[in-house]
Amino acid sequence: MSNTGEIDESLYSRQLYVLGKEAMLKMQHSNVLIIGLRGLGVEIAKNIALAGVKSLTLYDPSSVEIQDLSTQFFLTEQDVGKPRDQVSQRKLAELNAYVPINLLGSLQEEKQLLNYQVVVATDTVSLEQKVKLNNFCHVAGIKFISTQTRGLFGNVFVDFGDEFTVIDPTGEEPQSGIVSDIEPDGTITMLDDNRHNLEDGDYVKFSEVEGLEKLNDGKPYKVEVLGPFAFRIGSVESMGTYKKGGVFTQVKMPQKIAFKTLQQSLSEPEFLFSDFAKFDRAGVLHLGFQALDQFQVRHQGELPRPMNDEDANEVVKLASELAAQVPNVLGEGVKINVDLIKELSYQARGDIPGIIAFFGGLVAQEALKACSGKFTPLKQFLYFDSLESLPDAEKYPRTTENTKPINSRYDSQIAVFGLDFQRAIANLKVFLVGSGAIGCEMLKNWALLGLGSGPNGQIFLTDNDTIEKSNLNRQFLFRPKDVGKNKSEVAADAVCVMNPDLTNKIHAMTDKVGPETEDLFNDKFWTNLDFVTNALDNVDARTYVDRRCVFFKKPLLESGTLGTKGNTQVVIPNLTESYSSSRDPPEKSIPLCTLRSFPNKIDHTIAWAKSLFQGYFTEAPENVNMYLTQPNFVEQTLKQAGDVKGILESISDSLKNRPYDFEDCVKWARLEFEKKFNHEIKQLLYNFPKDAKTSTGAPFWSGPKRAPEPLEFDISNPNHFHFVVGGANLRAFNYGLKGDDGEPDVNFYSSILQNIEIPAFTPRSDVKIQANDDEPDPNADNAVGGDALEALAASLPDASTLAGFKLIPVEFEKDDDTNHHIEFITAASNDRALNYSIEPADRQKTKFIAGRIIPAIATTTGLVTGLVNLELYKVADGQTDIEKYKNGFVNLALPFFGFSEPIASPQGKYNDKSYDKIWDRFDIKGDITLKQLIDYFENEEGLEITMLSYGVSLLYASFFPPKKLKERMNLPITEVVKLVTKKEVPSHVRNMILEICADDKQGEDVEVPYITVHL
Repeated sequence: MSNTGEIDESLYSRQLYVLGKEAMLKMQHSNVLIIGLRGLGVEIAKNIALAGVKSLTLYDPSSVEIQDLSTQFFLTEQDVGKPRDQVSQRKLAELNAYVPINLLGSLQEEKQLLNYQVVVATDTVSLEQKVKLNNFCHVAGIKFISTQTRGLFGNVFVDFGDEFTVIDPTGEEPQSGIVSDIEPDGTITMLDDNRHNLEDGDYVKFSEVEGLEKLNDGKPYKVEVLGPFAFRIGSVESMGTYKKGGVFTQVKMPQKIAFKTLQQSLSEPEFLFSDFAKFDRAGVLHLGFQALDQFQVRHQGELPRPMNDEDANEVVKLASELAAQVPNVLGEGVKINVDLIKELSYQARGDIPGIIAFFGGLVAQEALKACSGKFTPLKQFLYFDSLESLPDAEKYPRTTENTKPINSRYDSQIAVFGLDFQRAIANLKVFLVGSGAIGCEMLKNWALLGLGSGPNGQIFLTDNDTIEKSNLNRQFLFRPKDVGKNKSEVAADAVCVMNPDLTNKIHAMTDKVGPETEDLFNDKFWTNLDFVTNALDNVDARTYVDRRCVFFKKPLLESGTLGTKGNTQVVIPNLTESYSSSRDPPEKSIPLCTLRSFPNKIDHTIAWAKSLFQGYFTEAPENVNMYLTQPNFVEQTLKQAGDVKGILESISDSLKNRPYDFEDCVKWARLEFEKKFNHEIKQLLYNFPKDAKTSTGAPFWSGPKRAPEPLEFDISNPNHFHFVVGGANLRAFNYGLKGDDGEPDVNFYSSILQNIEIPAFTPRSDVKIQANDDEPDPNADNAVGGDALEALAASLPDASTLAGFKLIPVEFEKDDDTNHHIEFITAASNDRALNYSIEPADRQKTKFIAGRIIPAIATTTGLVTGLVNLELYKVADGQTDIEKYKNGFVNLALPFFGFSEPIASPQGKYNDKSYDKIWDRFDIKGDITLKQLIDYFENEEGLEITMLSYGVSLLYASFFPPKKLKERMNLPITEVVKLVTKKEVPSHVRNMILEICADDKQGEDVEVPYITVHL
């Protein structure tokens, strides 16, 4: 975001779809002050700087200490003794050129705070100071956030004043739907059993209602939900009688929220629960954190010592006294949880990267809400802990001795986990697949906690992608100078600077993980690992890695984000189900009939425009090039199913109407406008006139079918004009001609267009249009007839006369604003929307849908990665209690947090033996013969093998003829595979997977695990 009122879409493209332009422009006018720059303060500052505010000011003159390096990723050992804010300023300034990073000289003058819209006070500020700051901010209308972390514990408090307006509570796309009926009492029924997805209290507006035209005035109506397919808005009897039609659209109504001050909230807290399994902890921790503050005041700023019972008992006493003073916090008669308070005391000097990342993402998002009014703020306290992350007390006992500082960068973690567990983490061998947004955050956390930095530790990292400008908004290890470089290599270098202990410990690769690279990521590679972490953005890659982890029995940490939503999943061998055990339902596709002739949403017209773009500028040039270079192309095409006529016509048009200069391209684009938005619409209305009836006598143009209107070209209409500009420039690109330079000149285009002869429309009676998707497509399977296709093929120019000629197909690229791709698709989509009286979409929304952009923001990424790293400790500990692990789902917009234990892996049974359906297999050592394999199962497992296969090849079946069986039975398995597949087993393959069908002792077909032959 620049300070000129413009938003840099190339940088903020994914964030725009989360926050929207209005919210981002509000952020552009907001100054934020962050007080305290240990790990938590800098994590918050990083996320806010990436998101883009007007300015960010820092205050923390205290000196850097060695243990700050546990979580403060911008510090090095050379910074010890220097002021925290000064050393942080330079690194934060590198993140976003649009956000100036300033320093505040002093906090003595409260009036200085009036320069800021938001003040964030972190864990270097005492409770007394926070109360004083908040009281001033509350009166002055400044949004205030307080946050602190202690070891595996943390809290946040939010006060946005007496009257804070939320412009969009959820950030979800407004619901919309087509109305089938409106009754006099205001009951609205949906068309074709489509759910309205509204809730009581939502508001809707209407358009295109006939008979009750007053409903179309844009006024919002409050909804009372009657069921999934109906809702009521109150009586409409006085407005007339409903005839037909109508579309409802949800209206986001502003909400006002009142907040109490921190001083009021200490004795009357309002909690948002982070984990309903720990419902009773919030009140205890509310008192515990206050007790810690009192302890610190009494001990000249010192927090309780790690695992020190004397200090812990004092904190318990202070908390108990507070509980007696404010009994309503815990409830009458409820006693303090002594063990929980003691654990808080033991860990008070700790600082854990995962907790910092969690609160850093959460608090930064609350600050952005304060700036923009977008999403619902946290009200008002949230407490969170991850005590399940503590290692097993017997394996890694924590004592005063092994938790004391050793003057290292890891002291703040040693204070919580003990030195032995810190060494265990350092000696792990891990594999990170992907180094994009989640990958960058993951590596940062790993560098801070020293993962893989020990004598036996290693980090393997791979990503086959390169850095783009739009990545810089949330992939914070990258800088503008890195654009075009390999993500994995830049990320690896960046974290080695962050923690030099990782030098020579992190191995960056640029290979895609998949079947094609199994010679590189081979059996030895996978066997060597302790666990795997996915940082991927597509399901296919995730499921492949998941299958590898299941095969090699390696734990997998999985996560993903979508805008303000995030999820985490833990996959543990022989304990939980795998990632692939559950899948999201497939995306709902747009029916072809709707796309071709009957759109009713902007999504439909954008999909149509994208298809038009691909047909004109990618598929047509590719077809021409194949026609010119493949001697049998026409012959092969005529044998195909599908739109053969369309392929041949596009080749004919591309060669016979070849442009020789840019003016020809402009003329072509203008004629295509007439064809698509005038003639084809008139033909549709010729086939189905506006008064047409269905076979049942009902109006044809009703429900989701909108009767279109042909467009008359008007150069002053931006959508008409940009269709011609975009189309002309893209056609020029196809033919290697010079197109526009810079902004298009309307006068230049007008001078060309006024000399074009536009052909009049003549309806054709032979054109057939599919009316419904449940009817057969009259144009399918080359229904035009073979003779006509043969004639069309024969009319194509002789390829031999065009030797050396070829076209340049367009490769769709959404992020280049100069290439005319999104310009053309936006204009084409909006012109079609105008045909059908659909509300057009701006360029940004069109780019989002056409480019299939996944909305993303740094705050969610940071928080989700923090949750993954809290699970990492459990994996490192070898935890086998499924109840200790947590899968998480968060939505920062609401805000909502949901945690559950993973689903246990399913169990199966054959004969009298039980087995794990996901993780168990039959292990066979050595390349034994087929007969030995069959005999082994009969004698050792009581199973009669009826079929055995390797991939898609059937190696054995009980019904094979004796001759075939005799030929194979005494051959080793690898030779049987070679015989059947006619290929050698590749030399890098050390394990072969065989699928098996078998009968049990009773002769019943039973489900059994697969076989692994270890060669």
